[in-house]
Amino acid sequence: MIFGNLDIEIIVLLIPALIFSLSFHEFAHAWMAFRLGDDTAAKLGRLTLNPMAHLDPIGSIALLLMGFGWAKPVPVDVRYLRNPKEDMVKVAAAGPISNLLLAVIAALCLRFLFGNNLLTGSIKSFIVIFMQINITLAIFNLLPVSPLDGSQILSPFIERKFGIEMVYKMEMYGPRVLFFIIIFSMVTGIHLFSFIINPIFNLFLYIFF
Repeated sequence: MIFGNLDIEIIVLLIPALIFSLSFHEFAHAWMAFRLGDDTAAKLGRLTLNPMAHLDPIGSIALLLMGFGWAKPVPVDVRYLRNPKEDMVKVAAAGPISNLLLAVIAALCLRFLFGNNLLTGSIKSFIVIFMQINITLAIFNLLPVSPLDGSQILSPFIERKFGIEMVYKMEMYGPRVLFFIIIFSMVTGIHLFSFIINPIFNLFLYIFF
């Protein structure tokens, strides 16, 4: 999903929805790591919903302009996890799952409030935008490109099937691929990720509504 040519009213509604959604995503990573035995993020002040602890300026701007973005990664020390490989998958999955949870809550609010005629135009727009952002964040972060959450989730499977060297190659080249796609999208206006994100996004909208 791409947020192009936004008017002022939509931007005013989008910014708080974006800030909360990104912060909640990173908080979910920190909370899951803490629950599984690693308090690294908690000691660094990341076990909070305070957006100042989580937001990355470039990642936030990228989401506004191109429909995908990121926040500051939550640090995780695998030495403190009880089952490092399995627990890292849980920590990685916590972020996208948290965004899907927020999207479901927003969809349920829409269905309830819309049916009872309790929505003003601005409230309805905010809830729709909030849902769109969270669906987009979840789908984007599940892409199997390092350092996105999807690559962490797939790492144990990739290691079993192709060996640890393939995991290292994904970690090495993934950020370069991601950076290239972002620059390509900014320069050409062709948003490559949208070809993957939009069909899944539309499916989610269909399911929710």
